[in-house]
Amino acid sequence: YSCPRDLGRALCIITGASKGFGRTLALQLSCLLKPRSVLMLVARTTEQLNQLKEDIITLYGGQNQLDVRCVQADLEKKEETSVSEMDHLLLINNAASLGDVSRFALTFTDPVEVNRYLSLNVSGALSLTAGVLQAFPRRLGLRRSVVNISSLCALKPFPSWVLYCTGKAARDMMFRVLAEEEPDVRVLSYAPGPLDTDMQLQARRSSRDLQLRRSFSSMFSEGQLLSCEESGAKLMKLLLDNDYQSGAHLDFYEL
Repeated sequence: YSCPRDLGRALCIITGASKGFGRTLALQLSCLLKPRSVLMLVARTTEQLNQLKEDIITLYGGQNQLDVRCVQADLEKKEETSVSEMDHLLLINNAASLGDVSRFALTFTDPVEVNRYLSLNVSGALSLTAGVLQAFPRRLGLRRSVVNISSLCALKPFPSWVLYCTGKAARDMMFRVLAEEEPDVRVLSYAPGPLDTDMQLQARRSSRDLQLRRSFSSMFSEGQLLSCEESGAKLMKLLLDNDYQSGAHLDFYEL
């Protein structure tokens, strides 16, 4: 996919970049960054990240001196990067887990289990976003964009998905508050639609709610799931056009 437009010379950080939607976004973004941009791939597993880094450098890295770095998320260590020459800071909060969807809400009596889920999916996203925006404060000529990979589950309750729905709803509100507090930051919650990924496979196999399981299975068998590439392309267009309302929740199917 060739693009006459670009996202500038950017420092771009993508969490959950090792597989699924995050991996696709990393590949799509790498051809939209101006020379000497920095692409930081964050995930909990390093092996797949290093493979992705090689793929990106093979595809795009050579000709435009893209600096691709891999960061293992669990280490919580601060990466040193100078952004003084950059004109765009772009953070994509994509990392997420589905949680245990094989049970209904009444079984979640252990706060430790619930907190562990929320720690990765809510607290982690807030503290990373806050840390990144603090590290790269407002300055003239620096566009700062924060993307929250959201879901229909942020708006609509799905039986047996209490953790996932709760986490997505909390994240949407978190980023809406950020948009109110920081008017110079471009904030977007993007719901990518039902993607054909490992997470979707887990949903089809494990969801306790039978109707949900059936509906996902039929979407799969009838080819109604979206490819990561198709959904990612819509997000790329949103970022290039840059005319969305900050804090908005935009869904693949509304665009």
